[in-house]
Amino acid sequence: MTINIGIIQETKAEETRVAVVPEICEKLSKSGATFHIQSNAGKKAGYLDDSFKSDFTSLYNTPEEFLSNCNVLLKVNAPTLAEIELLKEETVVVSFMDPFNNQALIETMAEKKLQAFSMELIPRISRAQSMDALSSQASIAGYKSVLLAANKMNKFFPMLTTAAGTVRPAQTLIMGAGVAGLQAIATAKRLGSRVLAFDVRANSKEQIESLGAQFVDTGVSAEGEGGYARELNQEELDQQKKILSKTIAASDVVITTAAVPGKPAPKLIDQKSVEAMQPGSVIIDLGAMSGGNCELTKPDELVNHNGVIILGPTNLAATMPKHASELYARNLANFIAPALGENGLAIDWDDEIFSESNLTKEGNIMFNNN
Repeated sequence: MTINIGIIQETKAEETRVAVVPEICEKLSKSGATFHIQSNAGKKAGYLDDSFKSDFTSLYNTPEEFLSNCNVLLKVNAPTLAEIELLKEETVVVSFMDPFNNQALIETMAEKKLQAFSMELIPRISRAQSMDALSSQASIAGYKSVLLAANKMNKFFPMLTTAAGTVRPAQTLIMGAGVAGLQAIATAKRLGSRVLAFDVRANSKEQIESLGAQFVDTGVSAEGEGGYARELNQEELDQQKKILSKTIAASDVVITTAAVPGKPAPKLIDQKSVEAMQPGSVIIDLGAMSGGNCELTKPDELVNHNGVIILGPTNLAATMPKHASELYARNLANFIAPALGENGLAIDWDDEIFSESNLTKEGNIMFNNN
């Protein structure tokens, strides 16, 4: 039985990624999937319509021409209300959903009786690593954050020995050693910076030092569920700030990556700490989407505070859409592939990967936002 998968242009501002790439269309076609793709859906990511043409794909000018005939809709960002209206009941929708901040959308999808899945909620278990879109996109953000800092900083990253004398290497502080933080450490080291880093999770010290960075011990440990850090209490935050203040002041670049799912980003850098940094220093705040790790961050804006540049990009993955789309499409394919078969679409609700990432099913909201 043929399974029709829909792919449409992303309409969110500044979004350049696409949910599938040609190699994934070919891979899933072997499981009975056909793809109905809106024309130019992959253009911003470097995938032109010609690259999608095959026996198992069809191209259309508008979503209205094909969405009502699809069993599955794969997207990067959550569907809009207009897109939801075009879908038939029981359509499977998979994308980033921002579930902790999108209750109205979840209710709408339940009313439409869609089977909606959030890529943010895929459990962090070994079997699901190939589906972990948060990690694949965070890796890109960590890499690009260092390049962004190098572009804005008024110094070299590496030590240079020249006829005019020796230039000392820049000092980079990475705050948070998750996927984005570790990639930022590796990239800053490759560029020749002296790198310091910290994280509140117990196993981070070994990971940080394995990449050649110096671990900053704040004396705070806050291991959380699913590999994330838990939210710190005020006493822990104060202790952390006290230990880190001198390191922040001495750093040329500070990259913050701290986040707690469903909670505002922890404030790691206050105004006083920014004012202690040298003019020309740069802060890249990857927590900007959930409020920012720096007190002065403004999402997707450049802030110049006494000569210190603060940037809070919210979608760095979209600045590298070719590889971001490729990795994300693989994540989606690995997630949906087990549900594809000769008899059509069949989701195993006993599989924790499906059950824990499920938002809506049979008109009910399955996600508990607590």
